[in-house]
Amino acid sequence: MDGAKAPKLMRDDYGITVAGGQGHLKGTIVRIAHCGYYGAFDIVVALTGLVRSAPKTITAVIIGTLIALALVRYGFAGKRGTEFVLFMNISAPEIVLGASLLSLFITFGVPRGLLTIVIAHVMFNIAYVTVTVRARLIGFDRNLEEAAQDLGAGPWATFRRVTLPIIFPGVIAGGLLAFALSIDDFVITNFNAGATQTFPLWVYGVVKVGIPPQVFVIGTLIFMGGIALAISTVVLQRRKA
Repeated sequence: MDGAKAPKLMRDDYGITVAGGQGHLKGTIVRIAHCGYYGAFDIVVALTGLVRSAPKTITAVIIGTLIALALVRYGFAGKRGTEFVLFMNISAPEIVLGASLLSLFITFGVPRGLLTIVIAHVMFNIAYVTVTVRARLIGFDRNLEEAAQDLGAGPWATFRRVTLPIIFPGVIAGGLLAFALSIDDFVITNFNAGATQTFPLWVYGVVKVGIPPQVFVIGTLIFMGGIALAISTVVLQRRKA
């Protein structure tokens, strides 16, 4: 081979990596996903990924709701700056957010993995939850809370029995939006996942040779879950009426 260095064949989560070599392979990495790898990502693993999205969603909902309450009800130094950061978070391209978070984790020496994925997802979901809950809070009648306090309710009881039930539809809407953004995010996750495998990252690797059946199964489960949730909401509203 005239002293040419033979290319290396390495197997990773996406299939076969061809690295090194001469000619068109020199300095490049070519990934070839093979059909036999479809069965390596079990449906149970994909469902586990859906379950992992729940803590991210709950954390984003709690923080986003508290930020929305603070922005609507209180004036404080840095309020305009907080609003600006939130809307910049929504409008910024995902590749910018992913690269920025990657630089942050590298700077502080945080190893990439499940922890960095959770931090990244919570970070970009907080803005969506805050905007959704804030829209619900605008026009909220504070006299209801004052009436509850006049009747002897404390701050926590007033929030739990008066404020939260009224803003709950906005909280649920923000949570569902955060969950949907979390389970199918690829760009930000790809920057910060490290060796951790998520369903979108796996789909990106194998879809080069065809769409695996697991994609249809997970898509159907998510679709049916959304329909069941919508029907349940309508039934509960009719019972309350």
